[in-house]
Amino acid sequence: MLTPDIVSRLFSGRWLLPVMLWLLHGALLLGVGSPWIHPLLLAHLGVFLLWQPLWRGERRISGGEFAFILFAAAAAIFWLSWWAVAIWLTGLFGLVGARVFVFRDRLTRLLYLSVMVYLLAVLLLWVLPNLFVAQYTVDAGRILMRYVLPLLLLVMTVLPVGKARPESTQTVDFIYSLLLFMLLALVVLGSLAFMTLGRLDYLDALLRTLFLIGLILLAFGALWNPRFGFAGLQVMFSRYLLNVGTPFEGWLAQLTEAAQRESDAAAYLRRAVTLLEDFQWLSGLSWQSPDGTGQFGQFSKHSVVVQENGLRLTLYAKQALNPALLLHIHLLVKLIGYFYQAKQREQSLRDITRLQAVYETGSRLTHDLKNMLQSLLSLTAIAQSREERAQQLLQQQLPLLTQRIEMTLLKLHQPHIVEGETAQLALNAWWDALRLRNQHQAIDWHEPDSLPDKNIPVALFDCIIDNLIDNVMKKRQADPEVAIFVKIQPEPVSLTVCDNGDPIPEKIAANLLRGVVASESGLGIGLYQAARWAEQLGYRLALISNRGGSVCFELRDSKGMKERRNLNL
Repeated sequence: MLTPDIVSRLFSGRWLLPVMLWLLHGALLLGVGSPWIHPLLLAHLGVFLLWQPLWRGERRISGGEFAFILFAAAAAIFWLSWWAVAIWLTGLFGLVGARVFVFRDRLTRLLYLSVMVYLLAVLLLWVLPNLFVAQYTVDAGRILMRYVLPLLLLVMTVLPVGKARPESTQTVDFIYSLLLFMLLALVVLGSLAFMTLGRLDYLDALLRTLFLIGLILLAFGALWNPRFGFAGLQVMFSRYLLNVGTPFEGWLAQLTEAAQRESDAAAYLRRAVTLLEDFQWLSGLSWQSPDGTGQFGQFSKHSVVVQENGLRLTLYAKQALNPALLLHIHLLVKLIGYFYQAKQREQSLRDITRLQAVYETGSRLTHDLKNMLQSLLSLTAIAQSREERAQQLLQQQLPLLTQRIEMTLLKLHQPHIVEGETAQLALNAWWDALRLRNQHQAIDWHEPDSLPDKNIPVALFDCIIDNLIDNVMKKRQADPEVAIFVKIQPEPVSLTVCDNGDPIPEKIAANLLRGVVASESGLGIGLYQAARWAEQLGYRLALISNRGGSVCFELRDSKGMKERRNLNL
């Protein structure tokens, strides 16, 4: 019993092709004079209509198409001759040969190559000898048709092939098909010309024709991809395919110019699709993107949809689109999508840059406020002390604290304020104030016999020393035995803060002062901001020692070091 699955397999392209060839073989073996050739050829044409890759065999045909098929079949049967058979085999050879490069399965490609060999052998060794009345070749071809070619058909029938992809089963490369048809037609007409003009027999004429065509193909192969300066036919042919509708180079220049002018992704997309209006074959277009949708022109039944990541373009043509034009459309849409994605990334980077500026400004202000509160706490401790210099130190430090408060308030209103515009103070005065401000802390101070009155950026030094001392105090909370050493050098100016606690973990130390790092006590934002600020003012903050019992940070005047090095040179 024939089930629907068995029927679908029997009428699939895999089995239709051998059935079509067996019917053709039987009809040709009988010859054009036999009365049985007409029903066999009609059956062959019917199976061909089910197999042919031009349109799907299971679809319904219109009345006009049905009338055309009936007229073509009636004309072929009425004017049946060896010439008609030769033209049919030539067209069938081109149609089958155009599908060889469609399939990826090796056995499927081997099947179609075997079909091409069969059709070529039948045409050259049976049909043409009967057409040109070459009796000796006809006798040899009869043996071939009766005993050799049926074996080839049997092998093709039982040859196991992979399942063809649905999207590739109805694909024909028109250019390949046309080239193969013209090449085989040239063999037929060339053999006829040699037989007529040279008065040669069929085999000699066929061999001469094949030899000349081989030489011509070798010459075209050398010109297609030459090595001696000539650009080659491949470049010319590629330029011809790519220049469809409008000059490709000019349109690409306009697209690049639009990408340079438009900074917004949505504005660029509108400009790019507007450029597509120059195509004469285009009747309308619609698009969908993350930035919105739009359309222009009139819609038609001939459409193509191209998806490029988040961009979806639907182009409507005035007539059916050929393969070369489809290639052109996909290439243009890929270019539009590439520039569109570049504009989206550019816009995202701008947003990230703005957020980073806001984050860095807020982080800097937060640490400025923390340092000012620490300074205010130290000044409160000084005010409560009974030392004679307390009043003098308060008079020196309060104006500086006032300036820092004013600078912080100014940054809140003007985040773009230049960091280099900071107050200056003599190094010896700042050192004395620092020691007095932290007199309640257990810190071991080291300084030379005398310090010069060289001016330093007091806000930078206060920010860095407060951050470093505060970090060591957090370490001392876990280990009260941790000692702090602060050392200052005048030439070049350097400030070193050390402790004898545990070293900083290597993963944290590798990125410390270069970015935000995650640790138990925070994210390292204060030291990161302080290091960047020091670099802007000509100083360098670095971790110069990171081992057990000696963890040292150093702030050094990098400008003074360079000037001193140049003087020594």
